[in-house]
Amino acid sequence: MTALTRADLPTAARIVVKVGSSSISGEAAWRIPLLVEALAEAHARGTEIVLVSSGAIATGIPFLQLDARPTDLATQQAAAAVGQNVLIYRYQEALHPHGIVAGQVLLTTGDLEHPTSRSNARRAMERLLGLRVLPIVNENDTVATQEIRFGDNDRLGALVAQLTGADALVLLSDVESLYTRPPSDPTAEPLDIVAAGADLSGLEFGATVVNSVGTGGAATKVSAARLAAASGIGVLVTSADLVAEALSGAEIGTWFEPAV
Repeated sequence: MTALTRADLPTAARIVVKVGSSSISGEAAWRIPLLVEALAEAHARGTEIVLVSSGAIATGIPFLQLDARPTDLATQQAAAAVGQNVLIYRYQEALHPHGIVAGQVLLTTGDLEHPTSRSNARRAMERLLGLRVLPIVNENDTVATQEIRFGDNDRLGALVAQLTGADALVLLSDVESLYTRPPSDPTAEPLDIVAAGADLSGLEFGATVVNSVGTGGAATKVSAARLAAASGIGVLVTSADLVAEALSGAEIGTWFEPAV
């Protein structure tokens, strides 16, 4: 069996794309139509696309007239309830010119750990994809508690890729690729390909909290990428601004080779 490569992405049957809060919320909301256009191009080629999108809490913050991301769970849940509605509306508005319907799927980690709910989630996702609907997945922040949260949607993206049997996972970030050290370090070098099972213990991926609207960062992307790659799913980590190039098979970003 030949392992999927970055160049194979245009012909992959099913791809999960994950985008973070900082890429599509607040002043970055302008990026949603560009992201959707790239997804629609892949969809038109026949690829089944699942979008894992953060951003509910960050999108809801201004509607609650808050100055910053809330720290208490109840207000986070309230912001998510408002923001998820607005976020899906924005995606559907962007999808409308392409003739694509969005389907909202909200999950908690318990949903994917319990066999019955996991089976239900898989069946629903398969039916949505069969109907050529674009599933948009997010953590169910309105009901999740601190103890059962995914923690970051990079891991959720990997779990959804496993759930749906995706060929590839594309983790969109604020930078073009992962580096051997934090990008601000002058000795940092971009990582092109990470072989399956490679030892990354000597590399430095930085902190997990990277901005005021979301959680994540290089460390969580590496962890999620290794999780998916170990399941035979190829993973590309690159910038949200390069999503069209990524889905077209361009030699960009950091590619995690899938285990075979």
